[in-house]
Amino acid sequence: MNYRENFFIGLEGLRSHLLRSLLSMLGIIFGVGAVIAMLSIGEGAKQQALEQIQLMGMYNIIIQDVPKNEENKEDNNPSLSRGLQWADARAIQELNPLMDICVPIREEQIDVRYGKERTKANIVGTTPDYAKVMNYVAREGAFFNFRDVDKARRICALGNGIKRELFLFRDPLGEKIKIGDQWFTVVGIMEEKSVSASRKVGLPLHDMNQDIYIPITVALKRFTSVGSKMVYTPGTGWKTTSESEISRIIARVNDINRIQEAANILKSSMLRRHNKVEDFEIIVPEALLRQSQQTQRIFNIVMGAIAGISLLVGGIGIMNIMLASILERTREIGVRRATGATRRDILGQFLLEAVILSFTGGLIGIILGFALTRIIAAYADWRTIVSVQAIFLAFWVSVGVGIIFGVFPARRAAKMDPIEALRYE
Repeated sequence: MNYRENFFIGLEGLRSHLLRSLLSMLGIIFGVGAVIAMLSIGEGAKQQALEQIQLMGMYNIIIQDVPKNEENKEDNNPSLSRGLQWADARAIQELNPLMDICVPIREEQIDVRYGKERTKANIVGTTPDYAKVMNYVAREGAFFNFRDVDKARRICALGNGIKRELFLFRDPLGEKIKIGDQWFTVVGIMEEKSVSASRKVGLPLHDMNQDIYIPITVALKRFTSVGSKMVYTPGTGWKTTSESEISRIIARVNDINRIQEAANILKSSMLRRHNKVEDFEIIVPEALLRQSQQTQRIFNIVMGAIAGISLLVGGIGIMNIMLASILERTREIGVRRATGATRRDILGQFLLEAVILSFTGGLIGIILGFALTRIIAAYADWRTIVSVQAIFLAFWVSVGVGIIFGVFPARRAAKMDPIEALRYE
């Protein structure tokens, strides 16, 4: 069998009916484009979820304050619990052997000023262990230490975003900023954290780059409201609630295999300390990761089914065009057989035509897939990651579709009786 001759004969057959050939490739083109776009969206969402989970800390358990205000007091009596307290964090670390570090956090939204620059920032009162459990390091200067906490020194470390808003390109280390009506000395600039997609993957995070970090003793002493406070709640933002000493606690588990056990023990001990009032929420990042992965698997199955249907339609289109082509070229087949072409030659010719259709459709589909990922990234604000594996998978699936759906028409052409084919008009 002369593969070169069959290739050029098949190519000429497709070129002579160019529009019909292009229309038959549409299913393959859209199928391959959908496969690449689906896999790129899935990979981007997976990467975002992993980044946000890592930001929260795979070993961490978060205890979020849920004050019993008028909206959510339900049947519980809020007077039985004073909300989250710094003492809760101390008790967890001392009494729960599964906990390595417990970090109390108090947050306030306060006006901040440096010279003529003014903005509203999220003031985070915490301990030096915060940087450790959140894997958060100072890009310049340093985070405050436990001596600063004990002495309640008015110093602060700035998130990267706040640093840009207040100081632009100036060096802020050693400068004084006014937080509310209190002056603080800047001792550190934190590294930049990417949390722009946190809400899209359903994680309770805010932009850490807009935070200003101060010792918790200073936060409790100088920024404690009377009877109410501002608390950040995922999905609803900042709101005034009844007073709790701290906004949340981050507890790091020393064994990730026992993280769910630690969360259950933690909930039981917190309920005892809060007189059975569930004015807190336990968030386990590792469990959120599993949930995100399960959702992603469902998404991949649905999108894969849609892409598979497109490829199936494309394969049927190729089969249809090949059958029509065989009918139109019956006399040509008879002439080739009469001049010495074997059944294998005819089979190879039409099978190559089907492969050329699917191959070309696959290449165009890859270009379409790239374009779709760029459009999705630009207009839907989703991260998309096109992997080499996705391109190879989509491409070889398209070639496979061409072979599978081209075999029947090619066999039908090869089995034609040359005498009957020559008589066909």
